[in-house]
Amino acid sequence: MNDWHIATRSGLKLNVRVATQDDDAVLSDFFHHISADDLRFRFLSSAKEVGAEQIRRMTHIDHKANETYVAFNEEDGGVVAVAALASDAAQEKGEVAISVHADHRNQGIGWEMLALVADQAAARGLKSIESIESRDNYDAIELERNMGFSVGTFPGDSTLVLVSKQLS
Repeated sequence: MNDWHIATRSGLKLNVRVATQDDDAVLSDFFHHISADDLRFRFLSSAKEVGAEQIRRMTHIDHKANETYVAFNEEDGGVVAVAALASDAAQEKGEVAISVHADHRNQGIGWEMLALVADQAAARGLKSIESIESRDNYDAIELERNMGFSVGTFPGDSTLVLVSKQLS
């Protein structure tokens, strides 16, 4: 299944689908509506925008080791979130990254996207998922804790934490 219909805690209805090679412009536009802090937290850099090559790495993928999910507001069709899952070579562990449109924060979208990605990771047979977070990204770390993730140190960088969850 490559299409999901989800309702958030705020009642927002989302249509989520796997990104395709035709989504470069959609994702490029979406990332222009992410706050500077969210861009910094998502990409762990001070870049002011997401470049064409980064977008291409989200849309031109193998769909086996990596996947990008795009969430659309069912009411107006606008993109409200993008989530990525990248599996390791052994297909045992996945790294998760989620971005939410600045105008749609605090509506439960991040929670639902993380739940979807975790379910998809488990369906792929991954044993765990993780996310590398800036220690300053309090909202994401708290959301992940509330979803049963554990928070640990990130080797070699005290400004980051490694948030992980074992999958059943």
